[in-house]
Order: sequence, then C-alpha cells, then structure tokens
Amino acid sequence: MKTLLKSMLFLSVAFLFGCQSAQQATVSVSDAPAQEKTAQKPQETAKPEAKQANIIGAVEPIYILPMKSAFEARIDTGATTSSLDADDIREFERDGEKWVSFKIVNRRSGEEHHYEKRVVKSIRIKRIKEKEDRVKVSMSVRFGGEEFTSEFTLAKRDDFEYQALIGRNILSGRAIVDTSLSHTLK
Repeated sequence: MKTLLKSMLFLSVAFLFGCQSAQQATVSVSDAPAQEKTAQKPQETAKPEAKQANIIGAVEPIYILPMKSAFEARIDTGATTSSLDADDIREFERDGEKWVSFKIVNRRSGEEHHYEKRVVKSIRIKRIKEKEDRVKVSMSVRFGGEEFTSEFTLAKRDDFEYQALIGRNILSGRAIVDTSLSHTLK
C-alpha cells in the first residue's frame, strides 16, 4: 500500500513539474522577439491532368480498324470481355501457335474485312442452355475518339441486334455508363 502511495505521489509531482515546464517553455517562446519573415509561396508543380471518363449510353459506335464504318455496339457492364460478330471463323496453327482467320461484315454499311490474328486465349462461355467455345483475339479499335488495342471474343452474333458488345475490358477507366442515353460518341 505504501509503495502504491509513493508511486502515485511521484507521478503527480512529475505531472505537475511537466506542466510547469511546458508552460514556461510556452511563455519563453511567446516572449521571443518576432522575426519578420516573408512567407514564400510553395511552387506549384504542374499536375498531370486526370483522364476524364466519357459519359456514354447503352448503345454507342465503335470502329474496328482498319474498317471505315462504325458498328453499333451494346454497352454491357456485366460482360468482362468485349465480343465481335465474326463469320468464317477458322482456327489454324502458325509457327507453333494458335491463330484464327475470320471475316467481319458491317451489316449496316456492307463493308467487310478479312483478318488473321494470333489467338490470345480459348475460352468457354456458359449460357443457360449450352456452353460455347470461343477464341479471344486482340483488335485495334477506335472508341470515344481514342485508338487502342483491346481483346475481343469472336462469335456468330446473327441472333443479336448489335454486332459488337463492349465489356468492362474497354469501359474500365474510359467511360461511365448512363443507360438512359445512347449515341453520345461520334
């Protein structure tokens, strides 16, 4: 018990002494003569512009290069990878790698182009009634005024209204989707 009282007394004295020291230090600092300093403004460094994401609608045009006419594309934030309507899809081997030849025909303009692309990956799409094997290729596109390369799965999309489906692999960092809009891009 005596030890406890001594400890408490010691801590109380130390606390009070510390408060007095801090108060004196505060007074001595405030008594110091004021020095006139011209505050220098920090130099502003040029900040890189954050890329402004386009607000786009549920249907937008996309150009599959080197084709000149745009495809109507359904914007689908639920799709991981974009998809293209392709005809005459034929897989073959070149230099020990899987390749694919295919044709894309723009239904609206009639423009068509033949492609041969290295297969990036073969994937299986699971649907309610069936499973479908598809190949994924890298395509050059123009979307929202920007030209870039992105991956697309190739599929026969005759049963779909839109020949292209734009998924998150293209949308991420480029666009914000407002489904009440359409055709906001040129």
